[in-house]
Amino acid sequence: MFSIYNLKPRFQKILMPAMERLWQAGITPNLVTSIAFLGSFLTGIFIITNKHQLWSLLILPVWLFIRMALNAIDGMMARQFHLSTPLGAVLNETGDVLADIFLYLPLVVFYPGTIWALYLFVLVAVLSEFCGVLCQALGTIRCYDGPMGKSDRAFFVSVLALATFIFPRIIAWWSNLFYLASILCLLTCWKRLRHGYFLLKKGR
Repeated sequence: MFSIYNLKPRFQKILMPAMERLWQAGITPNLVTSIAFLGSFLTGIFIITNKHQLWSLLILPVWLFIRMALNAIDGMMARQFHLSTPLGAVLNETGDVLADIFLYLPLVVFYPGTIWALYLFVLVAVLSEFCGVLCQALGTIRCYDGPMGKSDRAFFVSVLALATFIFPRIIAWWSNLFYLASILCLLTCWKRLRHGYFLLKKGR
C-alpha cells in the first residue's frame, strides 16, 4: 500500500546538500532532532494562541514540511557520519510522538466538536509508532509501513489545514475525516505488526 514514506529516498537525495552544509557548520544529528521537536512545540503554541484566526492554520503545511526535512536530515547525518547513538534513537522516537501530540491536539481550538476524533487520531498515531518500534525491539527492523505513517499523517493534516483555510465549511467534516484517518492508523498498526511477525518467523 502506498505511503509518503516510499518517497523518502528521493527526498533524501534532494536534502543531501543541505545536510552536508549543516554538518560543516557543526550541527549534530541530535541538535537537528531537538530543533524539530522544539519547532513542533512552538507551532502548537502558535495555533492555540491564534485560535480565532483561520489563517494560522497555514503554519501547519509549512512547518510539517520543514519537520519532515529535519527528520530526514538527522537520520542521514547519523548514518553517513557514523553518529548513531542510543540517545539519538531515544530523542528521535520520543520527539516524533510528542511532536504529533503538540501539533495535532491544538487543532481542537478551531472546532471543539472534533475533540474526540482528534483524541482518537493522536492516540492511534502514537500506537502506530509504538508498533513500529516494537518490531525493532523484538529483534527485526523498525517498521515504517503505511498507509498512515508519520509522513502520511503530516500530509493529511497539511492538506486538511490548507483546504479548511480556502473552504472554511470543510471544518464541519473534520470529525469524520479524523475518524477515517484513525481507521487508517489502526490499519497501519496491523500492517507493521504483521510485517514484524513475518520477519521474526523468517529469523531476520
